[in-house]
Parts: sequence; C-alpha cells; structure tokens
Amino acid sequence: MKPVKIAIADDHKLFRQGLGQILSRNDDYLIVLEAASGEELLEAIGNAAPDVVLLDLFMKGMDGKEVAGLLLKEYPDVKIIILSMNYSPEHILQLMRVGVHGYLPKDIDQGILSEAIEQVVTKGYYINDDIAQVMRQGLQHGDIKPARSKVAIPSLNIGLTDREMEVLTLICKGYNTAKIAEELFISYRTVEGHRKNLLEKTGASNSVSLAIFAVKYQLLDF
Repeated sequence: MKPVKIAIADDHKLFRQGLGQILSRNDDYLIVLEAASGEELLEAIGNAAPDVVLLDLFMKGMDGKEVAGLLLKEYPDVKIIILSMNYSPEHILQLMRVGVHGYLPKDIDQGILSEAIEQVVTKGYYINDDIAQVMRQGLQHGDIKPARSKVAIPSLNIGLTDREMEVLTLICKGYNTAKIAEELFISYRTVEGHRKNLLEKTGASNSVSLAIFAVKYQLLDF
C-alpha cells in the first residue's frame, strides 16, 4: 500500500518538526509538507497533495477553523485532524460542523495519533472518548433543534423521516429511551424501533456516533 501523505501546519516550530520526525519513522506515512501558518499551508497544499492535514487550531494569522473551511471547499477529499489543547465544546462542535474529520489534544501519545490517522483515512472521522464526551456535553447543555424536518442525504443514499429526526435530536440531547418516549408521547418500543432504524441508516454504532453524524451532516441547529 502507498504511504499516507501528511501535511502539518503549526506555528510552533519545535512541535511541528518534532511531530514530523516522529511520523517519519513509520513507513506508512510520508510527510509532504510542513507549514508555519495557515496561509503557508494553503499556498503549498496544491503541489503537496496530502491525504491528511494535521492542523493547529490557534495560529498567528488565519486560525484552524478558517483554514479548514477553505481547505474543505477547495480540496474536499483531504482529511483534516485538528490538534489543540482547547477542549471547548463550542470549538469542537463548530469544527465538526465545518467538516473536520478529527479533533485531538496535543498531549496524545503516538499510538492514538496513528489510530486517528488510520480511521480518518478508512472511516472518514475520528473522535476519541474524551472529545466525544465534551461534544455531547455541549449538545446537551445547548439549545439544539433539527435544522430540517425530513432529511435526505444523497451522498449516502439515505433519508430520515420527521419522527426519526425528532428522536435523533433527543438522543443528541442525552435523553434515554424512556425520556424520549415521554417527550414524544410514544411507546418505549416505538422509540427503540426508531433508534434501531437510525443506527442502520447512518452506520453509527451508538449514541455518540449518532451525535457525530448529526453534527457532521449539519442536521442540527445550535
């Protein structure tokens, strides 16, 4: 298999170079670009053609969110993993909604980073348990509602009904099955049926995966 081509953008030279050296020891990775700013990354990425971009959230000049939005517009096949020490639910939710494929703290070990790179390449996203919990807390404490009622996602060849959207929204708020049934005036069994349908349609494995799906495909307003 060809090595995964990786670009690193971080305005801290020591961190950027150290990360590049660590990843270069693995034959599965090829570092094709190191950039000290978002502007430098955007200028050089066309020639470098990376598969994955490891992107610092807070840099001088353009921040990671702005850079990610531009990258995803111009290079939709590139996978973006945000690296940051900021665990703010607002930042995580906003970046997932922009379309980034992963969010990792900078103090992770090499094994987790390798796992994240592999999963964004093969599955399309990676969120570790800590980040997922922060993201769900943000959803649960915020004022979220369906962005639309009946939803069709042509790229995935799936559609969600109005009732499935209602159930999905309440799952993202952290409601359990009994509470969803009470809220929607339907039976416990009916809620479980909708939950099963949502898991099958989206390919999610649990409530956290459903929440990530809902944010990624902009099914929620918050």
